[in-house]
Amino acid sequence: QVQLVETGGGSVQPGESLTLSCAATTAWFAIYAMAWYRQAPGKRRELVARATIDGATNYVDSVKGRATISRDNVKKMVFLRLNNLKSEDTAVYYCNARLGPEESDYWGQGTQVTVSS
Repeated sequence: QVQLVETGGGSVQPGESLTLSCAATTAWFAIYAMAWYRQAPGKRRELVARATIDGATNYVDSVKGRATISRDNVKKMVFLRLNNLKSEDTAVYYCNARLGPEESDYWGQGTQVTVSS
């Protein structure tokens, strides 16, 4: 019911910034929640940032102050701006969408972010 496509990953040096984008394709009029998760090698997938349609946002502690999640509800897109990137931000970043509070999760294919000097 929802297809998600991420763009914007790549290799950057510590201290640099990048923006991830995710475009959703769905017949639903609105998407309740859109989020970014990440998974580093050997680690569990973790929530990075989440934005609900009412404007509420939340972030994992490790990116607070360095990350901004935003949505374009008309275009059904979500963005994640990451500043002052650190090596520990290296991971595959996944876009996530949920059509309603109790609905299933939909996932994108993931985009690699590598932070290295």
